[in-house]
Amino acid sequence: MPTGSRYNRRMTDARPRVFVTRALPGTEPIARLRAVADVDVWGEPRPPTRAEMLKRAAGADALLTMLTEQVDAALLDACPSVRWVSNMAVGYDNIDVAAATARGIPVTNTPDVLTETTADMAFALLLAAARRLPDGEAAVRDGGWGPWSPGWLLGHEVHGATLGIVGGGRIGSAVARRAVGFGMRVLYHSRHDAAGFPGERVALDVLLAQSQFISVHVPLTPETTRMFDAAAFARMRPDAVFVNTARGGVVDQSALLQALRVGTIAAAALDVTTPEPLPADDPLLTAPHLIVTPHLGSATERTRIAMAALAVDHVLAMLSGARPRHLINPDAWSDSDVPVTSMESIGAETRADAAAGDDLAARRRR
Repeated sequence: MPTGSRYNRRMTDARPRVFVTRALPGTEPIARLRAVADVDVWGEPRPPTRAEMLKRAAGADALLTMLTEQVDAALLDACPSVRWVSNMAVGYDNIDVAAATARGIPVTNTPDVLTETTADMAFALLLAAARRLPDGEAAVRDGGWGPWSPGWLLGHEVHGATLGIVGGGRIGSAVARRAVGFGMRVLYHSRHDAAGFPGERVALDVLLAQSQFISVHVPLTPETTRMFDAAAFARMRPDAVFVNTARGGVVDQSALLQALRVGTIAAAALDVTTPEPLPADDPLLTAPHLIVTPHLGSATERTRIAMAALAVDHVLAMLSGARPRHLINPDAWSDSDVPVTSMESIGAETRADAAAGDDLAARRRR
């Protein structure tokens, strides 16, 4: 268990300070946070630069971050007041979790609330790439829609095809459920059996060789970085459609570009890239049969508000001394990290705010 001075530091009577690295969707999440803390919100649509992040995080007790902010050992050392980090994303490759744990800093993420929405996006990309929807839409707008022709813009059948899902987690399972509705055969690859996963677990080589559609749902780790390289694409079928809504870093984009150019695979659809945003002149965008969307996986109003609410829930829990729901590094947690008096005062304000919100919601339902 961490024992550094940061870990043993106790809150004073002053209100805690929270730095939120982007304006949150909806009004309720940030209002609940302001009820118990002094909140500093980065107001610009772009993420803060490193220098801006260091300046605004200095003196903060908690950070509520997006996937665009790097929270590493250097930042934590430069901002010794930071005691908690709540990441508004399911992935947390932007956080140096080991560094946070070593300093006794709990880190949370926001799984579950974006599962179905991200699965919708993955399946939308699969359908769009299979049926060449961007090509057809562009032809209409560019004046390329000629007389009906039996061989024009032919795509790939989805129903009855084999879908290979790489990653046996929540989102992969949700995509598999959608595939079953289309009458697809589902294979999946995971290090362990996934209980209730609607598909057959197989080795990665088997999945790549047999699947007409491949959808990626793995976290970005040292083991998964560039796991889809030239060798992986070479093992795929020539009619394969590759879909990635996980993290851009799991794909060797130069290898994907070459695979599309020479016809090693048929098509690809990406909602994530390296870097993000992808420059308009990036060579990858010259690839044929490629769809790229700007990381829209969780981009619905309801889901983003739910993510913001969950990230705020985690901050409020940690400020009150309660163990947060989605704790990435339990070794960094201590039930004695906040004194009882602070827990009681913060908890009372939080409960009052929640009661007011419940009352408002009840009035709206009437």
